[in-house]
Formats: sequence, C-alpha cells, structure tokens
Amino acid sequence: QVQVAESGGGLVQAGGSLRLSCTVSGLRFDDYPMAWFRQTPGKEREGISGISWSGETAEYADSVKGRFTISRDNAKNTVYLQMNSLKPEDTAMYYCAAAPFSNLRGRSSYLSDPTLYTYWGQGTQVTVSS
Repeated sequence: QVQVAESGGGLVQAGGSLRLSCTVSGLRFDDYPMAWFRQTPGKEREGISGISWSGETAEYADSVKGRFTISRDNAKNTVYLQMNSLKPEDTAMYYCAAAPFSNLRGRSSYLSDPTLYTYWGQGTQVTVSS
C-alpha cells in the first residue's frame, strides 16, 4: 500500500520561510517523478514545483520561481519544498504527489495536469499572515 505523508506546514509571517517534507512508502521512490501542488477553496489545484526521479531536473511555476526550491533524497524516500520570502497569496493547502514516469514521458511540463499523478498525500496547510 502506497502512503504519501506531508509535513512542515504552519503559520508564518510574510517574508518568512517554511520547509515542507513529503515521505513516501510502498513504492520504489526513485522510479517516480514528484511534484508539489497547492489549492485554496474554490480554486483549481495548482502545480507549483516538480522534480525528476533523479533530482537533476526541477520545474517551478512562475508564481514561486526564485522563492521556492524543490529537492529530493532518494535514500530517505523524501521530497522537500523549501519556501522562502513567503507571501499571503501563498496561503493554501499543499499536496505532494507521485507520478509514474510513463505518465509524464514526452510532456514539456510536470505541472500542467494533476490527473497524471497517481499517489497523493492528505496535504499540509500553509498560512502566511500579512
């Protein structure tokens, strides 16, 4: 049984930082590209950062580029999202997701279609106060 568990969310003031972690079990972690998505009530889930199975390639949405950094430790089955210079508009539920590489092969973006991701965590809330 595959389990995806996010942690590290919380309340932070604008300009502050948080690091989210996502630990995966039940699959061969280094076979799977990973991504972080976020969602606020009434809005579609937004892909904000993705990383290849090896960690060599990363992708960011324009809204977080230069502020967020994604990384992974395949020995720990964990992917991270370092979030700096947080803004109130970053407030959302953040989700970690894993996709079989076959779902993403040939695509120019890891972030365009959440339905390509097979395994999801329950999410961790990030709230940024002004």
